[in-house]
Amino acid sequence: MWNFGHEMRMMPRFDTPSRRRHLKRRFSSRWVLIVACLSAAGQTARGDSAARQYLITFKVMAHSVPAGSKLFIVGSDEKLGGWNPGAVALEKQDDGSWAGAYAFPAGSQFEYKITRGSWETEAVGVDGAVLGNSVLKVQSNETVSIVVANWRDILHKDIVRKVEGQIAGVVKYHRQMEGEGIKPRDVIVWLPPGYEKSPERRYPVLYVHDGQNIFDPATSFLGADWQIDETADRLIREGKLQDILVVGIYNTVDRGLEYSDTPQGRAYMRFVVEKLKPFIDKEYRTVTDREHTAVMGSSMGGLISFLLVWNYPQVFSQAACLSPAFAYRDINTVSLVENYTGSGKKICIYMDNGGVGLDTQLQPGCDAMLRALQANGFKMGENLEWYRAPEAEHNERAWSKRVWRPLLFMYGK
Repeated sequence: MWNFGHEMRMMPRFDTPSRRRHLKRRFSSRWVLIVACLSAAGQTARGDSAARQYLITFKVMAHSVPAGSKLFIVGSDEKLGGWNPGAVALEKQDDGSWAGAYAFPAGSQFEYKITRGSWETEAVGVDGAVLGNSVLKVQSNETVSIVVANWRDILHKDIVRKVEGQIAGVVKYHRQMEGEGIKPRDVIVWLPPGYEKSPERRYPVLYVHDGQNIFDPATSFLGADWQIDETADRLIREGKLQDILVVGIYNTVDRGLEYSDTPQGRAYMRFVVEKLKPFIDKEYRTVTDREHTAVMGSSMGGLISFLLVWNYPQVFSQAACLSPAFAYRDINTVSLVENYTGSGKKICIYMDNGGVGLDTQLQPGCDAMLRALQANGFKMGENLEWYRAPEAEHNERAWSKRVWRPLLFMYGK
């Protein structure tokens, strides 16, 4: 650092105005240089901190791995395959374990699971129950030890896959329904209490994506379903909810493409609007107009629910989007609303989000969508609703705990 005392000692005994101006300029320029250097040093330090990476090592021990199989780690971060169950292989170690090490930014958070390359071969618990996503917040170099008890496709003969609950009420199945440009899928229809005893009544309809996860724990992804059947049945009997039909549309292996604004997504929307809805209206006693027709889903299902009500307001009047992926990786549906210049949409939107794991990554997209909708004339408490569950994760158990909110928002008495 510059020594100001030295500068003063070197001054000659005689002094003049020009000499003082000269020294002032020297001091000023050097002080600016010192401040600039200190500022740059601070910015560098902050940048180093922000860019700090920690090494996370995953070490997996499995009690039984079929010959020829490999183990994979899959998670919400791109380095873990972005939920592609067969993208990131672990390496077999001499001690029989499987391991992989990956660098992540300090403070980042992600969810993960272990598979043998597909969701049909994911790791499950000792009792055969599908496990929830593990969550890790990166704070230091760390080794994560994982013990795999069983695999989803290979269980001991005395173990039956554990499920939580059962179907409440009457459901009807329509198998392998086909749509142009998409894979066939099953459809399950839940009938409200009293439907079969009141042949003169007609009912509003709620269409829900990921249909295998909403009523039946035996077909649900985690062995725990949304419990829409139990919740709707209770609210109807309590006089809080209109009697409604709920149509669950199963997903397929093309779920990501079908539930977003892609050619397959547009084909899926046409299937729902042009084939499935007319079929449901013909087979069941429904109220067919838009005011009595709504759509609901979670995650990517929340995204396609929004796209359906936005693009087909003549068919749907309401959409519920739970933990929606509005702006995630290469998805940016917010711009669809930001760039909209047409007349006001006569639709109602419910949105919510959790505060743990993947839902924290989806939060910015929810915030941006809320701003965009309000800029387009939507008003909170009228045709727009948002709820945040700070402790909620991104899974069926979490959605089941708050599904009563969108049900009452759309069809409450």
